[in-house]
Amino acid sequence: MWIFGRKGTSGFSCCSTAEEVTKGINGFGLTAIVTGATSGIGVETTRVLALQGVHVIMAIRNMENGKKIKEKIVKSNPNAKIDFMELNLSSMESIRKFVKEYNSAGHPLNLLINNAGVMIPPFTLSQDKIELQFAVNHLGHFLLTNLLLENMKNTAKNSKKEGRIVNVASAAHDFAYSQGTIFDKINDKESYHRFHAYGQSKLANILHANELAKRLKEEGVNITANSVHPGPIATNIMRYDNILHGLVNWIGRYVLKSIDQGASTTCYVALHLQVKGVSGEYFSDNNIATNKTTSLAKDSDLAKKLWEFSLDLTK
Repeated sequence: MWIFGRKGTSGFSCCSTAEEVTKGINGFGLTAIVTGATSGIGVETTRVLALQGVHVIMAIRNMENGKKIKEKIVKSNPNAKIDFMELNLSSMESIRKFVKEYNSAGHPLNLLINNAGVMIPPFTLSQDKIELQFAVNHLGHFLLTNLLLENMKNTAKNSKKEGRIVNVASAAHDFAYSQGTIFDKINDKESYHRFHAYGQSKLANILHANELAKRLKEEGVNITANSVHPGPIATNIMRYDNILHGLVNWIGRYVLKSIDQGASTTCYVALHLQVKGVSGEYFSDNNIATNKTTSLAKDSDLAKKLWEFSLDLTK
């Protein structure tokens, strides 16, 4: 159980669960994509969105796990509308294939939850020869979002409902390299520090949401983009460090959030009416917490540079 419980201006706190922050919200008629929906807060986000009537597409690597999770959710909620599609965020080919198949199926898209991630692995390159944490946590979601934007714009226009993009970031953005992003050494093994690289990728999630929000506003599109910090949670994202994973699981029962609490901010920003029209913000514990981000996370020039750098890498 998380040890603090002070409510913010939203009326919710760090102890609020995903079900609590979405209680009474009608999500029928909405369609969402949730990446990384087979573990941790991705599963809970899928379950709670479906509970509120949202049609959820689980964008996942392991189709067998997806099938099991869907069956489990539908067993407890027979009205849940859930599908799953294969997506490997470490492969641009897989991302492009996913989007092509998604659009060909005729699915609209109201909500995009960029949730999937990897944390502190040893130095590894993605299938596209890009450092894995940057590739999966940021670049894959950057490409996925860009390729799905036209669908989201059409959906928002035709449904007259606000589209929402949620990037699951982290307070760990504070651990990024001193310059934020090491553009010239992004794939340099000698410069790699797994904690700084993780912080770099989480900072990128915030900067991506900020720059995207700015561009969507300039276009006059009815879509918002925000980033969220789920809070300290014991999930299998730390599977690459057995000692840290074990330690976190041991102390987690005393000081960490439960998974249903960890998924609450994502679900709050995705569905709650209080967030209508809010864009380019960073949320934590179900409240705006942009004042808790670093100066790098507020750097609009860095956000623009990262955007152009990401475009070049994904061409």
